[in-house]
Amino acid sequence: MTSPAPEWCAERVPLGRSDVTVTRLGLGTSPLAGLFSAVAEDQAAATLETAWAAGIRYFDTAPHYGAGLAERRLGPFLASRPRAEFTVSTKVGRLLTSGEAAPGDEGFHGEPGVVRVRDYSAAGVYRSLSESLERSGLDSFDIVLIHDPDDHWEEAVTGAYPALERLRAEGAVRAIGAGMNQAAMLTRFVAETDVDCVLVAGRYSLLDRSAADDLLPLCEKRQVGVIVGGVFNSGILANPVPGATYDYFPASDEVWRRVRALAARCAEHGVPLAAAAIRFPLRHPAVTSVVVGARTAREVTENTAYAATAIPDALWTELDVLKEAVSQ
Repeated sequence: MTSPAPEWCAERVPLGRSDVTVTRLGLGTSPLAGLFSAVAEDQAAATLETAWAAGIRYFDTAPHYGAGLAERRLGPFLASRPRAEFTVSTKVGRLLTSGEAAPGDEGFHGEPGVVRVRDYSAAGVYRSLSESLERSGLDSFDIVLIHDPDDHWEEAVTGAYPALERLRAEGAVRAIGAGMNQAAMLTRFVAETDVDCVLVAGRYSLLDRSAADDLLPLCEKRQVGVIVGGVFNSGILANPVPGATYDYFPASDEVWRRVRALAARCAEHGVPLAAAAIRFPLRHPAVTSVVVGARTAREVTENTAYAATAIPDALWTELDVLKEAVSQ
């Protein structure tokens, strides 16, 4: 049985100044595409079914996830649902082509015989979206994000962004933006382009609040929607056990010190650390939605239960004070 979703999980809210709405809690599909370890087809299907039953109607995917596997799994699931009832985002910047890739390539145990090639050109955008539509079987994507252009700013802003802007003007996509694991370049996108939204992963969490310095205030000022991913910083805030990862790598001693301090404060209030991690980003008025990945139906059920957990104001105050203490 699926735990009842908290009211805000299924609440649909506008994404910035666009006409797109997303649910407060979204499902990230990278785990379903074999992030860290392979996921069976029936397990992925059960995970998606459980998310839908919990009221989640925003789904985030990308060609990068499992070298196309996430889109292949998500599309058929959504195909049997009324199109007006869900919102889906995908990304551009990595084209998929035939080639030899070892299991676990770029962290994924996904489609065999497929490799990723970076391409942030306008032609790359059109090809990427065409292939994503074909892989997924969907008729359109609501949101399209430029994916991880960390070392490709010039090409992204002169190639990918104008292409997405044209597609938005033509009505082919409804909202455009960028999705990254850093805040600085996302701030540039908000300041220098007309994006509708950003997806910032790992930079607005209990362990890393750097997005609050410049990105979130600017998004609030310009009415740009903010989707926060990576609230567990790739695992350690969800399951702080030996071997847990922080930003996809083994956690350092310093990170462990901070995690233990956070967990201790939460335990004193009877709140699971993972619950505080999920709820934390939505305290900021600029944040529209939190996207949480899951690889099993049980993880979805646990995450919605965490989202339903009451967090006392006193705990937030202590965590805010703790943040200042551990930063010194």
